[in-house]
Amino acid sequence: MAKSLDQIRAEEQRKKGGKINTAKSENRSNSSANGSSKKPDNDAVTLSLGEIALSWLRTVGGAFAMVMVLNGVLIASFVVPTGSMEGTVMTGDFLFVNKFIYGPSTPQMIPILNIPLPYYRFPGIREPKKGDVIVFIFPGNRDEAKPAEFQYYLKRCVATSGDTLTIRNKQIYINGVASPLPPDGRVSNFIAGADSDDQYRTFPIGLNFTRDNYGPIRIPKKGDVVQLTLSNLAQWDTFIRREGHEVTTNGEQVMIDGKAATSYTVQRDYCFGMGDNRDNSLDSRYWGFVPVQDVVGTPLIVYWSWDTNLLVFVDKFKTLRPERFGKVIN
Repeated sequence: MAKSLDQIRAEEQRKKGGKINTAKSENRSNSSANGSSKKPDNDAVTLSLGEIALSWLRTVGGAFAMVMVLNGVLIASFVVPTGSMEGTVMTGDFLFVNKFIYGPSTPQMIPILNIPLPYYRFPGIREPKKGDVIVFIFPGNRDEAKPAEFQYYLKRCVATSGDTLTIRNKQIYINGVASPLPPDGRVSNFIAGADSDDQYRTFPIGLNFTRDNYGPIRIPKKGDVVQLTLSNLAQWDTFIRREGHEVTTNGEQVMIDGKAATSYTVQRDYCFGMGDNRDNSLDSRYWGFVPVQDVVGTPLIVYWSWDTNLLVFVDKFKTLRPERFGKVIN
C-alpha cells in the first residue's frame, strides 16, 4: 500500500531520533569507561608520598643552591659584629655587600654550618684601593697559619701592595704622605707607649710596634723577594706558612718545604686593613696582611639595624634604628 507523505516524514523523524539516542547512549558508555579509568590515577597520587617528598627536597635544594650562587656572584648580606668601624658602621648594622666589583667567586662556605669550601675567584672590575671599606676572609690570629673558624671581617683598606705604611702618634703615612682620618672615624688623645702590652701583641712578632706607633712596613706585593735569616725568620714565619709552605730550621739554616732557603718570593698581592674606630680595632696591626684574593666585596648600604646582642626578639625590636636604613657606606 502506498504511504502518504505524512507517514514517510514520521518514519524519517523516528530514524533520526534513534541515531541521536544511540549517540547519547554511546557517550554515556564512554563517560563511564573514562570515569572508571580515573580511579587508578587517584590511587597513584595517594601512594606517591615518597615522590612528593623527593620533589620538595629538590625544590628546596635548588633554591639553596641558587642562594649560594647569587651570594657568591652578586650581592651578599653581612651583619657587623663589632664596633671597630664605628661611627662609619655600627654593631648590628645589616649591610648589602657588592661582591661583583672585586671579582665574583664560587661559594666560599656552606651557610649555617660555616664550613669553608675551596673556591675560585673570577676577575673583577678592579682591585681594592686605598680608602675602600672591604669585607674579607679573616686570615687568622697573628701566629696562626689558618684561622680556627671561617669568618668575614670588615675594615678599611688603608694601604695596598707595594705601599710603605708608617703610623706616628696615631697619624697614618702612606709612602711618606699623611693619610686623613675617614669622615666618621674615631681616635682618642691617648697614645700607647713603647712599653705597653701592644708591643707583644702586634704583627709581625719581634718588631715591638704599637697600635699608635707602627712601622715603617712594606705591604707585600707579588714577586717581592724577602731575605731570610735565622734572626728575622720569626717576622716572616706565619706569612710564609699562610702562603702554603712548611717553615723549619736545621739549627743553622732556614728550611722551606724541606729545602735550605736564604730568600722567599711573595706569591700574592696584599692590602692592610684598619678599623675606623682606631683605638678599638683588632686589625692588620695585630694579625697581619690581607690577601687581595680573599677580599670578597665592599658594603653598599645599611638595610637593617638593631642590637644583635639581645636574645629576645621583642627586646631587639625595641632597639631598631630606622634612621640608619638606607645609609650609604663610604
